[in-house]
Amino acid sequence: MIYRLVGEGAMVLHMAFLVYVALGGFLAWKWPRAFWPHLACALYGLGVTVIGWICPLTLIENWGREQAGQAGLPTEGFIEHYLTGVIYPTEHLITAQLLVALSVAVSWAGCLLLYLRRRREPSENRA
Repeated sequence: MIYRLVGEGAMVLHMAFLVYVALGGFLAWKWPRAFWPHLACALYGLGVTVIGWICPLTLIENWGREQAGQAGLPTEGFIEHYLTGVIYPTEHLITAQLLVALSVAVSWAGCLLLYLRRRREPSENRA
C-alpha cells in the first residue's frame, strides 16, 4: 500500500510541476520573488525536454509502482504516458510544447513590464 502511495504521490507532484512550469510565471505578476523559483523550474523542464535529462519524479514513480507490483511508466516517460494522446493528440506534441513555451514567455514578459513599471513609479511620485 505504501509503495502505491509513493507512485501515486510522485505522479501528482509531477503533474503539479508541469502545471507550475506552464503557468507559474504568472504568480510572479503578483509576487515578484516567485520569478526565481519559476526560472529554475522552467530551465530544468527545458533541460528535460531538449537535452533529455531524466526526471527524478519519473524514477520515484516507477520505483513505487514496481514495488507495489504494478507496471512502471513506459520508456517514453511521464508526458508521453499521461498527456500525449490523452490531453492532446500525439501529432500535436510540438504544438503543446510551443504553447507551454509561449505561456512561459508571456508570463516573463509581463513580469518584466511590471518590474519596469514598479521601478518607474517611485520616481514619478517624487516630482
